[in-house]
Amino acid sequence: MPSFNIGLTGLNAASSDLQVTGHNIANSSTAGFKRSRAEFADVFALSYTGVSKTATGSGVNLASVTQQFTQGDLNFSDNNLDLAINGQGFFILDRDGITEYTRAGQFQVDKDGFIVNSAGQRLQGYPPEGGNLLQSMQLTIGDSEPQPTTAINALMNLSSDAEPVDGPIDPEDPETYNYSTSLTIYDSLGSARAVTLFFRREDPPENKTWEVVAAIREPDGTLAIVGNDTLVFNNDGTLASGELEINYADPPNGADDLEITVDFGDTTQYGSRFSVAALRQDGYTAGQLVSVDVDSDGTIFARYSNGANRSLGQVALANFDNPQGLQPVGGTNWVVTAASGEPLLGRGGESNFGLVQGGAYEAANVNIADQLVKLITAQRNFQANAQVISTADTLTQTIINIR
Repeated sequence: MPSFNIGLTGLNAASSDLQVTGHNIANSSTAGFKRSRAEFADVFALSYTGVSKTATGSGVNLASVTQQFTQGDLNFSDNNLDLAINGQGFFILDRDGITEYTRAGQFQVDKDGFIVNSAGQRLQGYPPEGGNLLQSMQLTIGDSEPQPTTAINALMNLSSDAEPVDGPIDPEDPETYNYSTSLTIYDSLGSARAVTLFFRREDPPENKTWEVVAAIREPDGTLAIVGNDTLVFNNDGTLASGELEINYADPPNGADDLEITVDFGDTTQYGSRFSVAALRQDGYTAGQLVSVDVDSDGTIFARYSNGANRSLGQVALANFDNPQGLQPVGGTNWVVTAASGEPLLGRGGESNFGLVQGGAYEAANVNIADQLVKLITAQRNFQANAQVISTADTLTQTIINIR
């Protein structure tokens, strides 16, 4: 009887639904897992002339099992190399020339410094110097080398009420200047040195000029003058001209000569008191690695105790015209197929790509409550189709027993 076959197709369909739902539930705690959905289609007996108006159908079959690439929740962790994509995209993995794609971003560093997942597949990215050439991301982490100071930016106000002082400036004599301020600079060996800027208002006041002198404290305690220039102000109190060049030759510790440009930029001469709003320099001493952080565009930074940051590379992302066409290969990974199309490569935050979240991983997009309801429904369907077969068997026995 056709009812046996119809019931059998229903049992097979319900069994497939149970398998898909069970697979989703089993992976509800798997990072980067994407749930699947069983899709079914009815079966009709066809003839060359079409479907009969009295056709009753021939059951059901499994049309496809589709993956649902909706966003999973982000779980934060203490591992800064745990990565999550908030939006579209896949991480790119490579091992022995085989490329796979994943949403599971639980990474660590292997003995050679490569960023890998638990299976040893290497995360792909772009080199720190830029470009679009993919390579396995390798963290070459060490101490930060010192950087000598080459520029100082000074923002201050030299009071227009200050009295002129006879020159020239003698750093050792406070009577020869109006104001002074100090900051720390660094030489090529990372040694810190204190440089002091001295300011003297020149006579006559209506010329609006100031002598500025830079001096560095020598090991014997004396102040060596290493720069001298003049600042000229406009009638409105803004700086008209003036830039100081510091030249410190033959530092006693054997470091390279220091050549520093002091930019007074927006320094003013207003009636308010002398004040220093900013005094910044670009040098730093040697530093110890403090942390490795990941920006939202996927750039990995090494941050050091001296305040320096260094790019170690940028995580590459891939996207597809049809992600559901990707073939799952286990390990929460997928490979390209003709149905998915070729990957589009990019970076976090670009068009068609989500943002990269460091110190977090994406949880499975499985709603347990929803899957349990589906499980009960699939079980009921299985029982109902079993009842169809049982009923058909009863009818068959009745027919056989007719005498």
